[in-house]
Amino acid sequence: MTLFTRIRGLPVITLGEANELGVVKSLTIDVASGLVGQVRLSPARGRREIAIDWSALHVIGPDAVLVRSDTALDTAPPPAPAEVLGIRVLTEDGDERGTVRDIAFHPVTGRVEKMCTALGDIPGDRLIGLGEYALVVRTD
Repeated sequence: MTLFTRIRGLPVITLGEANELGVVKSLTIDVASGLVGQVRLSPARGRREIAIDWSALHVIGPDAVLVRSDTALDTAPPPAPAEVLGIRVLTEDGDERGTVRDIAFHPVTGRVEKMCTALGDIPGDRLIGLGEYALVVRTD
């Protein structure tokens, strides 16, 4: 299991060319599948924000994230994701479950294992929806 806060800020480097594309800024989470869909980067050398599809990742290491090649870049403007860290968590019944402090995910598959909140951990299989205002989860 990998924590997002441990990879945020790591450089993202192409495997073959050793080009630094930027640093990890955020994750795009597909709540329907429970998977990390993209890794979003703060760009290197004056580029705009870019997104890399999870399938293009080679490995998440302790010092860098390696991707297969420059062709892994999403050239379309990435949609504005809701920032997950710090967002409030509500159950489908509207009960408060704290705020997200971290995201734990499987480093190979990208499966969201749990959302670490101020009031305890919430298993990834309970995710229902994510918006600008809140992350919605199934009631216990």
